[in-house]
Amino acid sequence: MDLGIKGRKALVSGGDSGIGLATAETLLEAGATVVISDLDQGKLDAAASRLPAGEGQLHAFAADITDLESLAQLSRKVEAAVGDIDILVQSAGITGATGMFHEIDDEGWVNTIETDLLGPVRLVRTFLPSLRKGGWGRIVLITSEDAVQPYPDELPYCAAKAGILALAKGFSKTYAKEGLLVTAVSPAFIATPMTDAMMDKRAQEQGISREEAIQSFLDEKRPNIELKRRGEAEEVASVIAFLCSERASFVNGANWRVDAGSVATI
Repeated sequence: MDLGIKGRKALVSGGDSGIGLATAETLLEAGATVVISDLDQGKLDAAASRLPAGEGQLHAFAADITDLESLAQLSRKVEAAVGDIDILVQSAGITGATGMFHEIDDEGWVNTIETDLLGPVRLVRTFLPSLRKGGWGRIVLITSEDAVQPYPDELPYCAAKAGILALAKGFSKTYAKEGLLVTAVSPAFIATPMTDAMMDKRAQEQGISREEAIQSFLDEKRPNIELKRRGEAEEVASVIAFLCSERASFVNGANWRVDAGSVATI
């Protein structure tokens, strides 16, 4: 399917691994020019070297979405490299503080909210002037099943991701008349470095292998994932790329779940 975004310019945060990296690859294959960003320039460069890109089609700039000056520098670099962007995919994030509510202090809450909620706020605010210029644009914010199905031992993350859903809906009501469409994507238990770390911790605590940890987690914590496996980053990237495309020209303010049924409600 031709996504109709050949020549469009996209910025993908969290682009050095996982869903962000897979999204960058899918957008490149569709003919977009892509800028990937994440915290570590070395990891970004390594990721960029694995992506299929023509000359001038791919750029990689390190930035911290929690730091306004870092984002200002990123904006200047993106402007110099590609000009105004048409597409913004916000995929950067952390698991944050975990444990039962009474075990998590203010610092745990603040650190999680700072990255997973205020980070996207700052990123969108930084690049919104660019996105509003062309009369055509897409913002896709990556949230989580946790936004609508909170888990007791991940409440800071759940609260932040619920906030992202509210942001996406609010943005969609504000900018659609200008041609800037905003959506959210909610994955569940995708094979990424984040869930690798979660499963390695679980495996160590229980004295089992990572694969055994994954299966027991599915059985005990995510029983509604009917496919009984982790999702692949590419499976999420395909949905994100569609939402970034001309094919999604009547999609706005929606939350797209990529969760194999993990969220129990309709």
